[in-house]
Amino acid sequence: MLELNFSNMMGEVIGEKGVSERQIEGIKAVVYEIDKRIKAKEKPELAFIDLLEQDTSEIKKIASDIREKNENFIILGIGGSALGPRAILEALSPFHNFDKKTRVFIYDNVDPRTLDRILSLIDLKKTAVNVITKSGSTAETMASFMILWEKLSGAVSNPSERIIATTDPSEGNLRKIANEKNLKTLSIPKGVGGRYSVLSPVGLLLAEVIGIDSGEMLKGARDIHSKCSDAEIWKNPAYLFGTLLYLMEREEKRNINVLIPYADGLKPTAEWFCQLWAESLGKSGLGLTPYPSLGTTDQHSQFQLWMEGPEDKVVVFIKVDDYGVDIEIPKVFKDVEGTSYLGGHTLSELIKAEQESTGLALSKIKRPNMTISIPKIDAYHMGQLFHFFEMATAFTGFLYGVNPFNQPGVEEGKNFTYGMMGKKGYEAKKEEVEKARGKKMCWKA
Repeated sequence: MLELNFSNMMGEVIGEKGVSERQIEGIKAVVYEIDKRIKAKEKPELAFIDLLEQDTSEIKKIASDIREKNENFIILGIGGSALGPRAILEALSPFHNFDKKTRVFIYDNVDPRTLDRILSLIDLKKTAVNVITKSGSTAETMASFMILWEKLSGAVSNPSERIIATTDPSEGNLRKIANEKNLKTLSIPKGVGGRYSVLSPVGLLLAEVIGIDSGEMLKGARDIHSKCSDAEIWKNPAYLFGTLLYLMEREEKRNINVLIPYADGLKPTAEWFCQLWAESLGKSGLGLTPYPSLGTTDQHSQFQLWMEGPEDKVVVFIKVDDYGVDIEIPKVFKDVEGTSYLGGHTLSELIKAEQESTGLALSKIKRPNMTISIPKIDAYHMGQLFHFFEMATAFTGFLYGVNPFNQPGVEEGKNFTYGMMGKKGYEAKKEEVEKARGKKMCWKA
């Protein structure tokens, strides 16, 4: 079971810069009220909790068909529609395309070089495409889909058989296209937003395609939910996590949260968390800035800043108890004093020592940090990790008094893009862009 070690956040360990039990007790009444709001499903977007009881039979059926008939599987999506699947892929099947079929390609950033390279590596006659957008109006995803539709139409007699549309159950452009073209579809439930969708068909179809049991992921999520739905803050790791980071920002002005997993396969999970945390909390001049990192790599690129830079950060480690494999460091170069001490130890010993030492070093100079521990990286515990962060994010949004499920700040940028690309109804935005271009100043060699 996932564990949260928060001792290095507390005043008893790091002194006056830490959080006191009195501060946490002082916020308990607010926590109880938020807990009631969550349990009452005050916001329809809390439907992500209902995903834990979903029927995955259709997902499994479609995934089986993809595996049997295709060598390649392309996911078209952006934001949570790509970050979630990528987090699952890299954590549970690292280097997947080197030794396993069906090969997976996740295309999200509409960089033409990337798509051109993907298309050069695959045979479209042996390829399935999963286009993911709930609204069906996401410009990047729909542009990519339009290109793949045309390419597939030229390569196979019935491109509809190669495409799975993951979208709104009844509305939107993609649902309309899916109905007209008779595409296979999977539904993202009405209340589930993109950044909370990893445990919906958005992530679970990819999991099943690569041979991961989606049921195990949901079981892990259900088990952690029992802990994350306790109204008592000291018994609820999600509420405690959010409260500690909230108090650090409110009382100590520490508004940057570094998430540093000590496992290569969890780096995309840190990136997934960053969208969840940033887009959910960053409103009305409030919020916490997440930063994705990787241990031990960033001990050699960022640790100096964390130790002696501005005191505006809280470091959150993700520790893995059992890597599932280990490699012993051989007892060679015995006459070299600076390296011989490593011989006889293992790589897992070293990476665990690095993580613990980094936390101790930060604590010694009174810089707060905490550790999320998972027993191992598997479907069950990834389900726990995803749901833990989603519950913590929803709770923290309510704690700040913002809606953790909308993203009003994103819309203006989208509207400018619509105007620049000629979407009907956005002519005024195009004019605004053209006026802004005339005011730009730049330096030229």
